[in-house]
Amino acid sequence: MATLELIVRPATEADLEAINRIHNPEILHGTATWDTEAWTIEERREWFSHHDAMTPVLVAEHAGEVVGFAYVTLVSQKYGWRFAREDTIYIDEHYRGRGVGERLLSALLEVLRELGVRLVIASIASTNTASIRLHAKHGFEVMGEMRNAGYKFGQWLNTTYMQLDLGEPPPDKPTW
Repeated sequence: MATLELIVRPATEADLEAINRIHNPEILHGTATWDTEAWTIEERREWFSHHDAMTPVLVAEHAGEVVGFAYVTLVSQKYGWRFAREDTIYIDEHYRGRGVGERLLSALLEVLRELGVRLVIASIASTNTASIRLHAKHGFEVMGEMRNAGYKFGQWLNTTYMQLDLGEPPPDKPTW
């Protein structure tokens, strides 16, 4: 397959319907998320309102269409955890395996380095070998697996935890 021409940029409220279009089928038919009910646009707006410069949301566009998104959340609200984030990536099912996840994760890690984030973790359904490979390609290491951590579609699911240490933040970072 030919490499896609992609634009990766910060998400806006105008992208939320596309984000739901990508995320909701995975909720209803997949195990990459353990949500069990599709999100409404109101729930997506509420979710988006909790993201800011320190917890960015990025989208990947191809030919003007959002084909994937990535974001980070705080690992904990406790101040000592302020240098750690958990990443999440979803790709439109028609664009998987075409470099969208690669571009999104690369861009997300670049933003996190600029913010002065030290540690990025990923909690990945253990059957999601594509995501595990993507993260490993970017230097993430497997830290362990939680067995029977989730239950969906009548089966118990495991999650693989991975981490990437981005190194000591520059002395001028962070100001938060």
